[in-house]
Amino acid sequence: MARAPSTFKQQDVTKAVRAVAAAGVNIARVEIDRTGKIVIISAGAAIEDSKVTLVLGEPTADTSSEWDEALNRDKR
Repeated sequence: MARAPSTFKQQDVTKAVRAVAAAGVNIARVEIDRTGKIVIISAGAAIEDSKVTLVLGEPTADTSSEWDEALNRDKR
């Protein structure tokens, strides 16, 4: 079974992440859906009803995941 063509390129993600970082926004995670839409969630963002609101200042929510914990555990 042939693989479907990619809906985005790594270069697209890299450009988006660099632009957001250059704007001084801390990135919590990057999401890419099946259509190729790139969504960058900032570390100070509040997500409610599928809408992202930028919250300036220190993040109040825990943005870590179980993968962060597993990777940190492997470094010890």
